[in-house]
Amino acid sequence: MQRSGTMSFKATARAGSNIAFIKYWGVADPHLNIPLNNSISMTLGALHTTTTVEWDVAGYLSADQIVIDGVRAEGPKAERVTRHLDFIRHLAGDRRFRARVVSRNNFPMASGIASSASAFAALTMAACTAIGLSLDRTQLSAIARRGSGSASRSIFGGYVEWERGGSDATSVARQLFPPDYWPLRDVVAVVSTNEKTVSSQNGHALALTSPLNSARVDAVYGMLHEVRNAIALRDLEHLGPLIEQDALAMHAVMMTSRPSLLYWQPGTLEVLHAVRRWREEDGLPVYFTIDAGPNVHLLCEPAFERELLRRLQTLSSVRTVMTSGPGEGAEVIDQHLF
Repeated sequence: MQRSGTMSFKATARAGSNIAFIKYWGVADPHLNIPLNNSISMTLGALHTTTTVEWDVAGYLSADQIVIDGVRAEGPKAERVTRHLDFIRHLAGDRRFRARVVSRNNFPMASGIASSASAFAALTMAACTAIGLSLDRTQLSAIARRGSGSASRSIFGGYVEWERGGSDATSVARQLFPPDYWPLRDVVAVVSTNEKTVSSQNGHALALTSPLNSARVDAVYGMLHEVRNAIALRDLEHLGPLIEQDALAMHAVMMTSRPSLLYWQPGTLEVLHAVRRWREEDGLPVYFTIDAGPNVHLLCEPAFERELLRRLQTLSSVRTVMTSGPGEGAEVIDQHLF
C-alpha cells in the first residue's frame, strides 16, 4: 500500500447501505471473509452511515474510542471495529496509532437494513484516508470486506456485484451500472427497529449447518446471469421473481441451520402476504426481498411508489417506511462529526 503525499490524520466518509438482489450468506474462508457465492446489490442513496476517524498521532489514547449513534461502543461491537482498525494500521505500518471514531446512521442499526455494509464502507474509507493510504475503490472494497462482506459492495455506487474470488485480492466488488442507469425504488417496510439477537456475522457461521445451503448456493450460480440481464434490460418483471426466490431460499437456510435462526416477525408475514395480494389481485408491480432481519424491502418503479406507500399505511404492523433510490458509492466529505 502507498501513502498519499499529504496526511491530515482526520477524515470523514459517508457510505450508503445496499439491498442485495442475490444474497451473501455463509463464508468459504472465515479469516478472509470470502463468501460462498457472488452477490449483486443496489447501493442506496438515502440510507447511509457517516463516520469520522481521527488517528491519535500524539499518543494520548491508550485504546480506540468508538461512539456509534451517540453511544460509546463496548464489548463485541467495539472489538469488531478495533479489529478492522488493526488491519488498516497494519497496512499503513503504524500499529501504535489509536483512533477516535464517531459514527452515525440515519436508519435503524442491526435490523435487516445492512447497517454493517454502510458502517464498514464508511469506516474503511475514512480510516484509510485519514492515515494517508492512497487506494483505489477495488482495494478499498477488499479492505471493507474484512469488516463486513456486504461493505465491499457499498464502496461502489449503483448496481454492484461482489465477486466471490479465491483470495484476498480477488474477492472484491465491481460496479455493473451507475446509479442513474435505472431509478428503481426501494421502499423499506419497517416492522421492527429492535437490534436482532443474532448478528449477521454470527449467522454466516451457521450457514454450512443447514441441509439446504448447498442447494441454494448451486441455484445462485444459475441465477446470476439472469439477474445481470434483468438489470441491464431494466426489467423488474423478470428481476422480481428472482430476488424473491433467493430471499426465501436464504431464509430457509437460516431457519434450518443448527441452531435455527428465525428473523421474521408477524409483521414480516403480513407485509409478504399483502405484497403478493396486491400484485396478483390488483396488478401492482412490486416485489419483495428480505435481508437478515424482519424488515421487508419492496422494489418498484418510481411510478408506483406513491400507491405502494398508501397501501403500506393500511397495514397495522408497519411502524414506519423508508424509501431510497440508487446512490453513489462511499465518499469522503468535509462535514466532520467532531
